[in-house]
Parts: sequence; structure tokens; C-alpha cells
Amino acid sequence: MFAAIARFDVRFRWLIVAVWVLGVIAAVRTLPSLSSVTQSSNVQFLSPSSPSVQAALLAAPFQSGNPSATAIIVASRESAAAAAIGRLEDATRQVSGVTLVRDAGASQDGQAIEAVVTVTAAAANSNTAARDVVDGIRARFSQVGGPDGLSLHLAGPLAVSVDASGSSAGNITRFTLLFVIVLLFIVYRAALAPLITLIPAALAVALSGLLIAQLARVGVSVASIAQLLLIVLLLGAGSDYGLFLSFRFREELARGTEPHRALITAVARVGEAITYSGLTVAAALLTLLLAPFGIYRGLGPALALGIGVMLAAALTLTPSLLAIFGGAAFWPSRLKPGTQRAGLWGRVAERVVRHPVLTLTAGVVLFGALAAGLIGYRTGGLTNSAPAGSDSAAGAAVLAARFPRANAGSDQLLLRFDSPVRDTAVLTQVQAQLAAAPVFRSVTGPLTSLDGRTVQYYSVLKAGPVGSTSAANAIPAARDALTAVARASGAHASGIAGQDASAYDINSASNASLTLVVPIVLVLMLVLLGLMLRSLVAPWYLALTVGLSYLASLGFAMIVFVHLAGNDGLIFVLPLLLFVFSMALGEDYNILVMSRIREEAHHARSLSEALTRAIGVTGGTVTSAGVILAGTFVVLGLAGGRGDAQQLGFSIAFGVVLDTFFVRTLLVPSLATLLGRWNWWPSALSRLKPDIESR
Repeated sequence: MFAAIARFDVRFRWLIVAVWVLGVIAAVRTLPSLSSVTQSSNVQFLSPSSPSVQAALLAAPFQSGNPSATAIIVASRESAAAAAIGRLEDATRQVSGVTLVRDAGASQDGQAIEAVVTVTAAAANSNTAARDVVDGIRARFSQVGGPDGLSLHLAGPLAVSVDASGSSAGNITRFTLLFVIVLLFIVYRAALAPLITLIPAALAVALSGLLIAQLARVGVSVASIAQLLLIVLLLGAGSDYGLFLSFRFREELARGTEPHRALITAVARVGEAITYSGLTVAAALLTLLLAPFGIYRGLGPALALGIGVMLAAALTLTPSLLAIFGGAAFWPSRLKPGTQRAGLWGRVAERVVRHPVLTLTAGVVLFGALAAGLIGYRTGGLTNSAPAGSDSAAGAAVLAARFPRANAGSDQLLLRFDSPVRDTAVLTQVQAQLAAAPVFRSVTGPLTSLDGRTVQYYSVLKAGPVGSTSAANAIPAARDALTAVARASGAHASGIAGQDASAYDINSASNASLTLVVPIVLVLMLVLLGLMLRSLVAPWYLALTVGLSYLASLGFAMIVFVHLAGNDGLIFVLPLLLFVFSMALGEDYNILVMSRIREEAHHARSLSEALTRAIGVTGGTVTSAGVILAGTFVVLGLAGGRGDAQQLGFSIAFGVVLDTFFVRTLLVPSLATLLGRWNWWPSALSRLKPDIESR
């Protein structure tokens, strides 16, 4: 089948290139951009049955139901200028997307004033719309006159979200392209091959983003992190696919094969591995559709669609470009006919097959030591925190210093009564009971709605400041305390709304998704590897080694970001996305290496010889591909400008490095050596010949 695809690519090479280029141009002109449809609020991905969502419905009469739809204007000086703040509030009400501006009063020392801004759901949930509103409010700061020394900031969830996503996806794309192309020139030492490898990946990124945006237009909610992950995943994986094919093409040319025949052979040999690799990644991503948390149900199909486009480009556009340029693609390198030498990785493989037990033991000890970093493992519910030096961070500092008691930016305690509450003594008693609960540090209020049946208090949890992981983890105890007070006061419904309640529900939904998706992905990997390798044995240890690499990578993330950096916990999306990427991308290299070992095993004297030959030939390819893929995620970590991007980027990059330099070249060969021909059971290859070592 893949030989037929290659012959088609060779015959219609110019037409294929034209279709891809013109197709992308047409899509750019007719389809919406991905940035215009991605959702910036994690809260909107929660199930309607989540307690924080139910509480937000109770808070709706107070115009503060969705925490992500609020921002806080903070003004401070030696003596707060109320007149200037009043003018600013009036100006803010004129900003498109703002639905309410409510004065929240002055601090006890009179040196700060805050006002709560509520925006439309569209402005809260769209990256582009949220930035327009935040920029519009901040633009009013310079337009409002005031006394010298007046300091104005915009804080709160909406402002933090916009500031945290300040680095545009365009910057990520430019830095990633620059990084990849430099590495490709180093790897190939040729003028055209790097471009031939990168062009299909770049076109796939452009087309995928537009198709995903169209998918969002028909109802699939896509989180903003999808845009960043799409860029680095496709540029990294696409470069890998291009390397696999180009290196095999160059290998066939070095044997003296005519260029078109060499390309057909290369696609026939590598095409199956590339296809299974792409299907493995896409299938793993599609399992996220089963996750209880909506953010994954949108992220999975979006990235899977991108991988599908990338696979199509790898099987059509890349071979077509190679068919056009032939051996000139590797100029000025000289292709000398003859058998390719095993090189460094071949020598490494020889040592591994001589000492498989020692190699395996050393690898397990190393990975186990890294996995020990999981001691004290914890995750946080929010992905974004105010970046250092940002306007929202400055505003948060003023709030913490001037408003230590519960205020408009705090968690909301809500009670709903069957009839209007007219007796202020009841409300005072409720406040006293809440304040006496050990879980609360401060409770202020009450506020009533127009019908007098819904009552709201502001609270600060004793466990930690608003927005911290410790505060989010205290939400169950806070809910229990509120329920007890509601029952005693005769309220028929109660709930907690705000950042901490949403964070707890987000974290819980993400952990539930991890528990559900992990076993499904493992079974899927076993099935796909079994079909690819025609074996019931090899898939088990291949999945096991990647699983061990995942635990080591997660332990590394805990060591770096929690134990050393002092963060409250890992971002909630990291454990699941790291697992999916580790399994999917790790199995990519497993498929390439094991398919080559299987190919060599058909004519080698022993499995050890096949292992040495296969790893010697593919080691350079896997190393180059791994460095490029890891590097793209490092770029995400460095240039992402967000806490979630940093943790995701560096953690996944570390996992890829482990897979590249340890799993694929040390653990897998040592296990394969110990199992011998049982690697291929029950296929005919397991009965072909005994494994006779020649020492």
C-alpha cells in the first residue's frame, strides 16, 4: 500500500505541491483564525452539575456569577481620590463588553478604593474579546484626571487571564521555526533538506489551526492552550516524520539506488511506521473525548485533527518534494554508495546486548530516583497566575496589603431562603455562625438581592489567600460549614462561588479525567503496538518503559516546580497531558525502532545482530528527532509567558529526552535481548530461528 502511495507521489509530485500550497492559501482567506475562537476561561468547561457552577447560579442576582467574568479596579495613594475614581467608573461603564461597574468601597486606612467590573460571557470566554475589554479599561486610566501619586491597576481573574496569555502564539511560532530550522541544518548539513522537512510541518500548522477554528464554530469549545500546543506538537512531530523519511531516502541513495526507486523504497519501509505513529498519537488524543472535564474533550479532537493533517502532509507533500529535488536535497553532502555504518549508537547497542541485566537495572534505578520526586504530589486548580511585573500582579499586591479582610475579590458564600428574610438579626446570626467556623478567617456582609431571598457573604479561608492551592483544597470543609449554617438558619440551598471553589472543582474534574483516561490509553497503545509488531509480548514492555518514563518526568516536574520553585502544586492539566504525550510520542520512537529491528531480524543471524544493526542505523535519526521535538517544547516553556506553558513545555521536553536517550536506546534493547525471539510471539518470526549469540 505504501509503495503505491509513493508511486502516486512521484508521478503527481508537482500537482500535490500545488494543491497543498493553494489549499492553505484558500483556507487562510476563507476560514476564521484559531485565536478568534479559543476560550480563555477554564470555568466554562466545568459540568453544569459542579457545585461551583450551581453556586454561581445562586450568585447571578448579584451580577457576579462567573468569577472569570470579573475584574477589580484598584486605586491607591496617600489619600484616595474618590472623585477621580468616580470618573473612572463612569468611563469604564462605556467600554464595550462591560455590563456592570460596582463601587466596592475604601480600605480601612482610607488609602485604597476598589470597584468590581463585570463583563459579558462572550468577553470572559474569548481570548480576543477579553483582551479588548481589559485593554479598553486600562486605556481609561490615562484619560481620567487625578491628583499626583494616584496609582491605578486592573486585577482580578479576567485581568490575570489576559496578562498571563500576553505572549502571542505568533511569537511561539517564530521561535519554534527558528529553533527547528537551525537544528535541521546542523543535522542534515545540507541546504535544501531542512526546508523540505520543515515546509510540510509549517503548512500543516497553518491549515490545522484554521480547520480547528471551523470545528469550534460548530460547537466544539477549544481552550486557549490548544493553540500553543498545536504549534509545538506539529512542528516537532512533523519534523520527526520528515527526518524519518528523509534519512531512509538518503540511506537508499547511499546504496546506489536510483532516486525515484529509492524514494518508493523509503516510503514503503518508513510509511507504515509513520502512519502507525500518527494514528497512535491521534488515537491517544481522541481518548480525551471520554474525559469528564470539558477542557480535555475540546483539546483532544483539536490536536488529533492537527496530527491527521500532519500525517497527510508527511505521506504526500514530503515525498513529492523529495521526488522533485532527489539527491540534490542533501547537497553539499556527498552520498557515497555502500553499506551504512552503525556508528556511535551501534557501539552503544553492542554494549547493551552484552550486559542487558546491568543496563536494565541502572535504568530502573535512575527512573525510580526521578519518580521519587512524586512524594508530596499535589496539583493546583488554576492554570494562570498574575505574571511578575504585570499590572494585575501590582493590583493583587495592593489588594492583599490594603484589603486583608474579605472583600469583593473574595469567595462568595450564598444562601437561598424560601421567603424573603426581613429580620436583620437572622442575617447577623448567620454571619456570626460562619465567622465562628474554623475554616473561615474572615466573613463580611451580608448583601441581599432584590427579592430578599438570596443572601451573600464574602469570605477569606484560613488555609491560604484567595487563588492559592491551599485555599482551593479547603473548599470541601468550607462547603460543609456553610451547609451546616444553612440548615440551622432554614435556607433550602447554599453554595460557594469564586476562584477557590472553581479551582477545586476544576482540579477534581481533571483528576477524575486522569483516572478514566489512563487505562484506556494503555489498552489502546497495547492494541496498536500489537498490530504493528504482530506480537503479544513486545507491546507490554514497550508500554511499561514509557509508563516508567512518564512517572520519572512527572517526578521531575514536582522536583523543579514544587519542591524547588515553591509553587503550590503542578498545574491541573499537566498530569493528564504529560501522560498522553508521553505515551503517544514515546511510542512514536518505539514504533520506528522496533519496526526496524523486526525488519533486520528477518535476515540477521541473531536478534542481537538485528538489534545492533537497527539501533546503529536509526540511533542518529531518533536522537535528532528527539532533540528537535524536545526543543520545540522547551521553546514553549521559555516563550509561552504563562505558568501552564512553562510547566507543560519543560516537563514534556524532559520526558522526550528520557525517551530518546534512555528508553529507546538502553531499556528497550536490554529487554528485547533478554526476551530473545519471544519478542515476536506468536508471529512466524518467533519460530524462524533460535537466537544464537556470536561472542
